[in-house]
Amino acid sequence: MQEKEFSHYIQNYPFKEVQQRIYYLNEEKNHTQKTIERIIEKTYQDEHIRWDEFLYLLTKPALDYIEELAQIAQRITRKRFGKTVLLYAPLYLSNECKSICTYCGFRYDNPIKRKTLTVEEAIQEAMILHSQGIRHILLLTGEDYRNTPISYIGEVAEKLQRHFSSIGIEIYPLKQNEYEYLRTKGVDSLTIYQETYDPERYREVHLQGVKRRMEFRLNCPDRAGKAGLRRIGIGALLGLSDPQTEVAMVGLHAQYLQKRYWKTQITVSLPRLRPAENIKNVPLISDSLYALFFIALRIFLPDVSLILSTRESPRFRDNMIPICITQISAGSKTEPGGYSGYDTTEQFHISDTRSVADIVNMLKQKDLDPVFTDWVYVMK
Repeated sequence: MQEKEFSHYIQNYPFKEVQQRIYYLNEEKNHTQKTIERIIEKTYQDEHIRWDEFLYLLTKPALDYIEELAQIAQRITRKRFGKTVLLYAPLYLSNECKSICTYCGFRYDNPIKRKTLTVEEAIQEAMILHSQGIRHILLLTGEDYRNTPISYIGEVAEKLQRHFSSIGIEIYPLKQNEYEYLRTKGVDSLTIYQETYDPERYREVHLQGVKRRMEFRLNCPDRAGKAGLRRIGIGALLGLSDPQTEVAMVGLHAQYLQKRYWKTQITVSLPRLRPAENIKNVPLISDSLYALFFIALRIFLPDVSLILSTRESPRFRDNMIPICITQISAGSKTEPGGYSGYDTTEQFHISDTRSVADIVNMLKQKDLDPVFTDWVYVMK
């Protein structure tokens, strides 16, 4: 019998019901804060908290405890990960896309400069990152199965694998056998953001293309796990639906994946919606609530690697990294050919424009250990 995937599991946790539960906890301040105090006591006893307890930590009343919760998160992070912070960089192979997603600068109907790197151009871009010390590289494309087929991505990965210790992909969803194929070419990790776990909102913001198939995307991490990828990253794009509920669902998804694919490392990121070409007026999520989300995730999921990208400002990153972040991007460009100076359009505007060297210095000043390599292939 075929094993059921996350789209089946999540049916026991309807988005609207979880949202109503969180809204109730937001309003019932006294009840919520008393429960948060009991949760804090559990963490001092090194007891794991349940998902229903995790919901309390995402609420507005939890903001009154954010300093104490941050100290707990930092203690857990040092215990599980030491002082190490892994650095990586994205490499955009293409900004061509056949989907229309209302929040993305690469959307099909956006009149931007399109570019797909040749294999040789991709290698040239990658070697610029290599010269800066980067050894974990993330290959990205839009949702264009024809112009950026997996044979092309596999060829790029195969040529890069002798220079980079880890090659990840953040591309359109694939079938299990296609992940298995890319694994033979040197790809060892997948990042796939669900964008939103709210089915109604998902239909509203995905107007055209394969990306409209929510269930196919939702089960993508399952297929990658079955294919044996070493690391799987998930997350939600905060700003599309209710952010507290989105983080609740991300936590549920990550916990499910940890239990189901226990040999695979699970990573979580919570990108906030950013302005892009012809996309402005993005929703505001306060820094304090956003910080609380990461802190709550660390307490709920002690072994999950938390990622904070260059979407966020230097000030916010510098403050959050010592608390609970274990993986960051550095020196990023979000347009194909960006490291070589090609004139193409970026997916979104980044906020932290510091170089890799600047990030390394920042980490050392905070008594943290920047790591470029935490994995090498010995056997395939």
